[in-house]
Amino acid sequence: MIGDKLSGQDDAYREFRAARDLLLHHADDQDAARKAFRWPRPRHFNWATDWFDRIAEGNDRVALRIVGQGERTFQELSRRSDQVAGWLLSRGIRRGDVVMLLMDNRIELWELMLALIKIRAVVAPAFITISPEELRTRIGRAGARHVIADHRIASGLAVDGLGTRIIVGGERGGWIDFASSAGHEGGFVPEGPTEADEPLFYYFTSGSTSRPKLVVHTHVSYAIGHLASMYWNGLKPGDVHLNVSAPAWAKYPWSSLFGPWNAEATVVSMDSADATPQRLLQVLSTGEITSFCAPPSIWRALIRTGLPDGLPGLRHAVSVGEPLMGDVVEQVRGLAGVTVRNGFGQSEVTAMAGVTASSPADPVSMGYPLPGYELVVVGPGTDEPAQEGELCLNLADEPVGMMRGYLDPEDNATSHTPGGLYRTGDLARWDSDGSLVYLGRRKDVFEGPDGALIAPLELEHVLVLHPAVAELSVVPVSEGTAQVPKAYVVLSAGWNASRATAEALFAHLHKGLPEPKRVRFLEFVDDLPRTESGKVQREAVRRLRRSRSVEFAAGPPAALA
Repeated sequence: MIGDKLSGQDDAYREFRAARDLLLHHADDQDAARKAFRWPRPRHFNWATDWFDRIAEGNDRVALRIVGQGERTFQELSRRSDQVAGWLLSRGIRRGDVVMLLMDNRIELWELMLALIKIRAVVAPAFITISPEELRTRIGRAGARHVIADHRIASGLAVDGLGTRIIVGGERGGWIDFASSAGHEGGFVPEGPTEADEPLFYYFTSGSTSRPKLVVHTHVSYAIGHLASMYWNGLKPGDVHLNVSAPAWAKYPWSSLFGPWNAEATVVSMDSADATPQRLLQVLSTGEITSFCAPPSIWRALIRTGLPDGLPGLRHAVSVGEPLMGDVVEQVRGLAGVTVRNGFGQSEVTAMAGVTASSPADPVSMGYPLPGYELVVVGPGTDEPAQEGELCLNLADEPVGMMRGYLDPEDNATSHTPGGLYRTGDLARWDSDGSLVYLGRRKDVFEGPDGALIAPLELEHVLVLHPAVAELSVVPVSEGTAQVPKAYVVLSAGWNASRATAEALFAHLHKGLPEPKRVRFLEFVDDLPRTESGKVQREAVRRLRRSRSVEFAAGPPAALA
């Protein structure tokens, strides 16, 4: 059956494999990889049938392991996803239909992902913690026609207006039990070749600073585009890769689908309820995991829980999704003997820059541009190259990993420059070694009392180095007619929310930053508001009710010296 599905698509497979193998060959030489790499550009491509099914044929290596649930080989997933694809078609889900997917990390998720790719549906993931109001909004914005949901959320969903409603892991009146797919005997035959630019994913951006945008990715932009993500991570055939990510976060296809399986590595994942710091450390300590990807907040939780002396077998430790701070890198290196490396990408684009395993760049930097991407830094309001400014992606060579666009037309108007650049909305500067240093989101930067621009991330990088600080967020607050920086600080264990602690932090900042950029106010909080993907939601921090009775003001510089 696999051979029949692949007839006529051998060229796409060979082109993809050649590009993949070139990156593996140059795994330790990023310059050589950048010079030699060319994006595969097949006219037709369906990653599930043209790549996954091909590498799965006769392959009894483990492709997927869900901790506490079980595992599946490549061949088992290929055959099972065929069965699920045929079953979905029999239930009325068709090519081009938008399917709202609300799932946690369980084996059925990967079966469904492969099957939905095969039948050429459009997948619109959402978090299982989403509110009913937000779900209705997203269903409307995405134009969803069907819904597939974990039983833990399906029971509370009001989606009567949708066509096919599938429940996974349970039963509910009016819903189809996914378990019934195991009895489907109709087989699966693709409905012709898949056009490369057909939409495949609708991902909502995190919305950490504004209304979430709806990103459209195609059958090539994510599947082929994540060859760059695979390269940054350092994955190779036979690796065992553990990723911490909810399926609704765009990091999921990076690190739990396309990246590892492009490399023919094993994906390891955990249900969100099971992925506690203690449980993660147990899994990492088995010696089976060779690669681990987690956002900085997870790395911090592991440090607080107690990283062991050494993690046997772990070759790659990477982080993406939030700014990586030097204290995390130093503590993990000192305790576990591995260096956490930073990477940079967006929901709109796959990994564009990163610190690879052989890179001389600072692990907390953005590293160097990855193969297939040309990045430029431009000055304010121009397309002219600059040492420091907004990071942009040059679209002249049509990088494959770039989104097709935003679904809402008004969102596309401001994302591109007249000179053919995609504006990331992030600020960066070129370092002396040619690597990029991340300065924060453009929307987060504000003008201080003396007219100097203040990037909150720069202040956070200094303040987080004090042992009293577990986490923090710096935002502007009004002081008279001016905007000044205020830090909301989550304290480390053993520290008290006292004037003495505040003065210690102010003194620390006084030594590390010039006067115009020093935090003027501090407030200690138990936690910081976060997006569903775990990022600190700066817009929500800005909206926190300010109370002079619980904040500490900095004294004059002389008093803090």
